Amino acid sequence: MPDDPDLIAQYNYDAFIPEKFGQWMRFHKSPAVGAKGPDFPLWDVSGKASTLHDILRQHTYTIVEFGSFT
Repeated sequence: MPDDPDLIAQYNYDAFIPEKFGQWMRFHKSPAVGAKGPDFPLWDVSGKASTLHDILRQHTYTIVEFGSFT
């Protein structure tokens, strides 16, 4: 988690309006459809570590949640 309190305050916006969440929408930086996504570490709810590629190899469908619900 970032140590910058200003960054955290900006991310935890108080209203779901484009002026507040728009800066976080960077779809143009996402991998193209069909391209291999980047590998990165993941932890399950019990704290067990894995990687995205390990999870994808084990399951037909995988859902990874990013961000927050306002």
